[in-house]
Amino acid sequence: MGSRFFSLAVKVLAETSEVTLLIFLMMIAVDVIHVWTHGQLALIFRGGRRWRQYVFASLIGAAPGCMGGYTNVSLYMHGVISFGALTGSMIAATGDEAFVMLAYFPKAAVLIFGALTVLGMGVGWITDAVIKKWSIPTALDCQLQRVHQTEGNILHYLQDHVWTHIIKKHLLKVFLWTLGAIFLVEVGLKFGNLEMLSSQYPIVTLFAAALLGLIPQSGPHLIFVSMYAKGLVPLSVLVTSAIVQDGHGMLPLLSYSVRDSVMLKSINLGFGLIIGLGLFWAGR
Repeated sequence: MGSRFFSLAVKVLAETSEVTLLIFLMMIAVDVIHVWTHGQLALIFRGGRRWRQYVFASLIGAAPGCMGGYTNVSLYMHGVISFGALTGSMIAATGDEAFVMLAYFPKAAVLIFGALTVLGMGVGWITDAVIKKWSIPTALDCQLQRVHQTEGNILHYLQDHVWTHIIKKHLLKVFLWTLGAIFLVEVGLKFGNLEMLSSQYPIVTLFAAALLGLIPQSGPHLIFVSMYAKGLVPLSVLVTSAIVQDGHGMLPLLSYSVRDSVMLKSINLGFGLIIGLGLFWAGR
């Protein structure tokens, strides 16, 4: 028992460190671009019509893996994209499960990715429209995320941006949230028999897919990818899981604003159930 727990702890710490490092590098990359362009990155997304944000954010989110999610959260934290654009991008995102889907059923996977991207654009627009109409507050831009007149000084950048803002303000929270999420998932998979979802009750499995999709981690959602590949669950279950879940992409947002995270996941859960149940009743 002790050796099993030790192996589990090592696995959780290793995965947490890997995810945190990826998030850190993405934060650095976005911050460097933000400073290097003296804030012009925001104008690229904001210039012209608002639809540009929804299109680019959803396309970035649809990229296989979790880097798209990290990128969009970093852009949101910099005030570059809106909350609606971020919400839509998370619908388009499928995390690391995208690679498995491409391996199991490539043609269907590409069609699903495309449909989720278009859906993400629409949900982004709807979300921002509702937020504007009802004056719903979202997190403000990071107050320390600003461009100074002395940006040419590399020591200034390392101290003010990398150390004070990214590491002290965000990275520890990212690490702790990631550690907790991965630990709970691994314990559940190893000791809680999460895989024992019965394919005999697809409607129950659909709701289970929606609820498990709330977990900000890649892993448990592979259950539904594997079950769909083996013909054990219908398309509606897979689509529900894909809409609600977003791999590790939510982890940095949790460290930034729990309120925004809850609101975003609630929106995606609602759309996931609406689309999933619609497909299920249509016999898909």
